[in-house]
Amino acid sequence: MKKFSKNNFSGKDSKRYKKNSDTNFYSRNKNSSKKNERILSKYSKNKGVKNSNESDNKKNSVSSLKRRTSIDKFNIELSNKSSDIYQELAKKRNFDDWIWGKHSVFEALISERAINRIWCTSDIYSSEKFYILLKDLKLKGVLIEEVSWNRLSQLTFGASHQGIVLQLACSKTISLNELIGLSKNNSANPIILALDGITDPHNVGAIIRSAEAFDCKGIIIPQRRSAGLTGTVAKVAAGALEHLPVSRVVNLNRALEELKKNGFLVIGLSGDGQQSIIEFQEKTPLVVIIGAEDKGISLLTQKKCDFLLKIPLKGKTSSLNASVAAAISLFYLSNN
Repeated sequence: MKKFSKNNFSGKDSKRYKKNSDTNFYSRNKNSSKKNERILSKYSKNKGVKNSNESDNKKNSVSSLKRRTSIDKFNIELSNKSSDIYQELAKKRNFDDWIWGKHSVFEALISERAINRIWCTSDIYSSEKFYILLKDLKLKGVLIEEVSWNRLSQLTFGASHQGIVLQLACSKTISLNELIGLSKNNSANPIILALDGITDPHNVGAIIRSAEAFDCKGIIIPQRRSAGLTGTVAKVAAGALEHLPVSRVVNLNRALEELKKNGFLVIGLSGDGQQSIIEFQEKTPLVVIIGAEDKGISLLTQKKCDFLLKIPLKGKTSSLNASVAAAISLFYLSNN
């Protein structure tokens, strides 16, 4: 068989072959260059995206850093302001009647000074040194609260309290039985005021002042939900606290039952009372209960009352300040 090769082509065939070879080579190169262009274009786009992402990331990191820096500055400023406010409050609070520290408080307890309130940790309360003293004070009506170490630090603005803080009272209190005995010795039909839920020391001080002015024989203050005999109370009372006996009781309702056993009639002042205080004409020892302005006398205490009396109001005002209501009621009842 005859073999063919480029050399075997005739002139025309040889030219045709050469032309086809050149064409194929050109087309291959052209296709290859197009493919390279596509790859290069794709690479360039990817590189552009990558560079764009890197730029965005840099921008985001810079903005995030700025945000964190501004937040840190704000927190520092806020912390400084809070510290300044904290120091100002510490300066304004009057600690003249406060005692803290184990040894100082212990000496105050054994000296039988008048005490309004005690805060201590559970370890101090259950300790051999303080347990009996604190238990006796609690029975006498002193409010004792078991709190955390951090709470004591807040109360004393970071002082070295050693787990116990004490607030002195401006006047000593007496037991309920002593108050009953004193009131009956001084009058045939004594009037005693009982405060139910009055936590504002200004109101308590004003009530004490009015009570002494209208010859009230004593005040009963519950251990909880009531302002104690603080310096503010004594200041508002304007000296009346020195002439009026005060009994601080653990439970007001039990105290009312004890007063009833001793011949006292229990009267509650209420805007919902069915009888006007002007019409009340009973001649007997009385206990007049004054409730808080917003809540009035509690429902449980109302059930202990023999009478619910109201002060007749003629204007559009629907209620009176607790100290004003106490003064008006004492005026009418003491002149019956």
